[in-house]
Amino acid sequence: MPIEYIAIWIPFVAIAAIAKIVLTAMRNHQQIKLAQIEGSSGRKSRNAESADRHDERAEMLEDRVRVLERIITDGGYDVATQIEALRDQRQVEELLEDRNGKKEQV
Repeated sequence: MPIEYIAIWIPFVAIAAIAKIVLTAMRNHQQIKLAQIEGSSGRKSRNAESADRHDERAEMLEDRVRVLERIITDGGYDVATQIEALRDQRQVEELLEDRNGKKEQV
């Protein structure tokens, strides 16, 4: 093979190599962009799920506040006070029984 043929092929091989490098770089760039787009859409769906959970939690807390408001406004607060009074009374009775039991043993 004469040297002239080799000299003719060098520019073609160089152009082919440069084209391969450019195409590979473009493909990698597209894959990176695609991964970023998919990642951001994944974040959006996670954010939507998180927002849904927060909405459910807020709704549950609102329901609990409504129940507490109803208890306080419907006189349920008096019931709670009466229950506490009964607990206090029971504790006093138990203390008195303990003291009486000690007196009888002596």
